Amino acid sequence: MLLLHKITKTQSLKNIILLIISSFCGTYVLVSLLLLGKPKLLNVHSSSEDVFEPTTLDHLVFGIASSKASWPKRKEYAKLWWEPNNNKMRGCVFVDSIPPRKDHTTNDTHLPPLCISEDTSQFRYTFRNGLRSAIRVARVVKETVALNHSDVRWYVFGDDDTIFFPSNIVKTLSKYDHRLWYYVGANSESCKQDWFFSFGMAYGGGGFAISSSLAKVLAKVFDPCIERYHHLYGSDGRVYSCITELGITLTLEPGFHQVDLKGNIFGLLASHPITPLLSLHHLDSTNPIFPNMTTSKSLQHLFEAANVDSQRMLQQTVCYHKQFSWTISVSWGYVVQIFPNHVSLPDVLKVQETFKEWQPKNNIAGAYTFNTIPLHHDPCKRPITFYLDNVSSGKHGIIISSYRKAFQNCSYKMASLQQMEVIKVFTNKLDLSIKQLQAPRRHCCDVLPSRARDQMEITTRECKIGELIYMH
Repeated sequence: MLLLHKITKTQSLKNIILLIISSFCGTYVLVSLLLLGKPKLLNVHSSSEDVFEPTTLDHLVFGIASSKASWPKRKEYAKLWWEPNNNKMRGCVFVDSIPPRKDHTTNDTHLPPLCISEDTSQFRYTFRNGLRSAIRVARVVKETVALNHSDVRWYVFGDDDTIFFPSNIVKTLSKYDHRLWYYVGANSESCKQDWFFSFGMAYGGGGFAISSSLAKVLAKVFDPCIERYHHLYGSDGRVYSCITELGITLTLEPGFHQVDLKGNIFGLLASHPITPLLSLHHLDSTNPIFPNMTTSKSLQHLFEAANVDSQRMLQQTVCYHKQFSWTISVSWGYVVQIFPNHVSLPDVLKVQETFKEWQPKNNIAGAYTFNTIPLHHDPCKRPITFYLDNVSSGKHGIIISSYRKAFQNCSYKMASLQQMEVIKVFTNKLDLSIKQLQAPRRHCCDVLPSRARDQMEITTRECKIGELIYMH
């Protein structure tokens, strides 16, 4: 009885203490709500303790490597993606010296501000026939952190000819905890490039992101570290080496595109992986991505679709026309292809080799880091292609993208295909959740009943639970 009495008294004391603490905590929460107003919607990551507001564009800072010589021309690329008059866009273009005033207006809101790189003459550079500017470009990482912006979660780096899709970058990075050490990027498309430089390196032209927690530590140790790598060729190799010394490995995001390819990159764009399009690089070394357009005009045309539904850009959907046994591949915002026969899904998803290797002398089988299929030598046996014509918004938020025929396969005698001129694709705006980004699934599509001989209408949707994409 005495023991029970002591326990009861102890429990009562604990209850009183808990009640007092609860009272204070409740008062604190109440006062906080009164002072701060309605709390913002929070996302929960990994555990109940990891709660923070969603990542937005103003949590990013861009560091772009350029030069006095290249910026006057390359600034046209930046105008495509740097959102004008958006005070959420933060970052700098680093140059060796300021270009002439006629080539850059400091108050142009369509362009990121210019920053002068620090002197790097004290660093060694011993790669034979290389460019020691690689040291200056590598230090863009350190100097971007030194800009000392507030509330930064991610630093994003690229070249002056890197075209970014900022809202897609925000969406993709939001699936990672920025408080952890992350180095996010992608390899080259060329196996030879990856073999020579590294399969574990994020290529700088394709762009890469470093979480702020890692970037701050990296910046402190960067200079003595890169001195040990004076023998390397490029800037991204130096960044990779120093991050590796911190014990961090690359987190692959295939939406970053180095584009170490030459010629027509149609095949690469038409078979984009199921992930948001994050960047494109080297587009002044490839053909214009749309026919009968300049490189500049073709990229502006691509952004007409990206500005309507950026997350759906280049997302490939495949469906089958039961009546005619056609296979239809929709790469949203870019192209629709019609194969006049049944093609299995794995074969449709292979990248058509419309391009050449970055170093053409080494253009051999197995030269790429993805599955390819040779472009048929006979143009008459290639699929009919319909390129993006325009994008518009219809009723109830439905987005209508229209594609016009650009190539008629000369061997297809079927009247229904010969008459086809326009394909319209109906979609809802894509807004991927964190779970959908972590476990992506291809969408399905349906061919709608024809209302005109020269036109086909297609609608895309999420696939049903057990639905297979194949010819029934």
